[in-house]
Amino acid sequence: MARSRRKSRRLVVDGVTFLWRVSHRHARGGVPPGLCQETLAVRPLIGRGRLEIAFRQGPGRAVPDGFFLHFGEVGMAEGGYLNLNEPGTVRALLDEALSHGWCADAPTVHVMDGWELFDAVSVRRNGVAPGPQPEQDTTGGPG
Repeated sequence: MARSRRKSRRLVVDGVTFLWRVSHRHARGGVPPGLCQETLAVRPLIGRGRLEIAFRQGPGRAVPDGFFLHFGEVGMAEGGYLNLNEPGTVRALLDEALSHGWCADAPTVHVMDGWELFDAVSVRRNGVAPGPQPEQDTTGGPG
């Protein structure tokens, strides 16, 4: 049975339960109009805080636009992708947001640029930084 995109999912971190969901939006107005955005929304089950991590479409930044990426997948042109539907990715993004000062009990909605967290989360999830990797010398000798 397919999972409802509108229903929040649970994630327990150090005994604290968070609810999270992924959504897709289109920018209204602005230049250029209609750019796509994937948003991860996280909030504690008990508490007032709400976190929104936004991944906006832009040069070198890929979000689902109905052609090449599936719902919840974001990536960089030089390599590296994250699947926002995976609990491990959500946990890594939550950990990064907390380390950047998000307070789960703050009474406001805190919006963060997901691309600022992308590299650190990619390393946590994939073990390597996104982008071109340095070439290794395979000749066995000095230059």
